[in-house]
Amino acid sequence: MAFALRKRGPSKFEQAADGSMTLMDHIRELRSRLFRASLAIVVGFGFGIWLATPVRLLLSKPYCDLPASIDPDTGKCNFVQLGVADVFLLNLKIGLWVGLVIAAPVWLYQLWAFIAPGLHRHERRYAYVFTSLAAPLFAAGAVLAFFVTTKGLEFLLNVSGDDISTNLEVTRYISFVTNLILLFGVAFEFPLIVLMLNFVGLASAKRLLSWWRVAIFVFFAFSAVVTPTPDPFGMTALAVCLSALYFAAVGVAFLNDRRRGRGKEIYAGIADDEVSPLELNDDRVPPSQRIEASAPIGAPEPVAAPAPIDRRYDDMT
Repeated sequence: MAFALRKRGPSKFEQAADGSMTLMDHIRELRSRLFRASLAIVVGFGFGIWLATPVRLLLSKPYCDLPASIDPDTGKCNFVQLGVADVFLLNLKIGLWVGLVIAAPVWLYQLWAFIAPGLHRHERRYAYVFTSLAAPLFAAGAVLAFFVTTKGLEFLLNVSGDDISTNLEVTRYISFVTNLILLFGVAFEFPLIVLMLNFVGLASAKRLLSWWRVAIFVFFAFSAVVTPTPDPFGMTALAVCLSALYFAAVGVAFLNDRRRGRGKEIYAGIADDEVSPLELNDDRVPPSQRIEASAPIGAPEPVAAPAPIDRRYDDMT
């Protein structure tokens, strides 16, 4: 017995890419993807609540490793809680952030699956590259922020002196550390912006390299503002890392310009508003060979008249 295979229709991605999906279909797809992303975040939030206390202890480690934070009587790290529910609300906040990180592959995929049909093939390829680079760069910035926080707290607590007892409030301390991690992580995404300017054709590699003095000044000024301490250690560490990433991005931009400039070397020294020179050749063109006359076309044969039964039909029917 032969079974007829059922022909599959175009997928939702193909329908959205070729424009055949209606507005209501787009709204239904958005609703389903938002539901899946929200469900993943809720599940991640459950795991985040379970991991909230270990994450809070990890974020407290830069302060608790200092001798000034240890209570001489109990030998434990001292934190102050001003409100009754401060630690409970802090655990909820940490759980939400951890849940967003755990569920990131799911909600990022849902977001990408909704916007990808509107992009060209090369735009999707660039998006894959930038996304694969964004996560490691953010993680590197977070690690550097954690290291700078350790050195910065040691400097700040030593400034207060022995006559002042320092006990940090737990919610303000965790907010300070998380904000610093976020700032450093976002700052490490700056090379991707440089590459994006080059890949879309807004800035060439030579122009980006000519801005290196301004870039280094901006990096040091930004580092001086966001680092928690006035000592030059943290500022220099962040500024040097950003400068190294900037020059690495410029190197990639040079490779991209060389790849796109193949076969265009003859226009290398010509400005955008300048007319390219024409090479005039005064050599005489030899005469072409004589073309023989074509034979005359014969008269067409007469068309036979239609049969009586065919006179009721015209060319369209």
